[in-house]
Amino acid sequence: MLGATKKRHTKNFREVRYYGPRKKIEKIDQLARSLDLEDISDSAPWRELFPEFEEGAAPAMALKGSRAKENITQKGLSEITGIPQGHISEMENGRRTIGKEIAKKLGKALNVDYRVFL
Repeated sequence: MLGATKKRHTKNFREVRYYGPRKKIEKIDQLARSLDLEDISDSAPWRELFPEFEEGAAPAMALKGSRAKENITQKGLSEITGIPQGHISEMENGRRTIGKEIAKKLGKALNVDYRVFL
């Protein structure tokens, strides 16, 4: 049986950066470690690591991935949903936005929560 897992509440977290003399920064670092704070200085923002996820690209990639997972062609998805195949292509390439009603049709056809397309 799976037990409940403890999740961090990220809205109460804050990232802090300092600039100053090395000795003072080392003191701050020691204090932070004594308070069990996590050092994230070697981390990078996810947008830098995954440039293919441009602003607004996630719905397009979700559609393309969901369709591939279900092994359905654009034409097949078009027949199931009634959405023109050209529109599906445009949505997958980020040239057409996916509205709520279209997302619901796609979600039902691809067996995923429609909100991944919004």
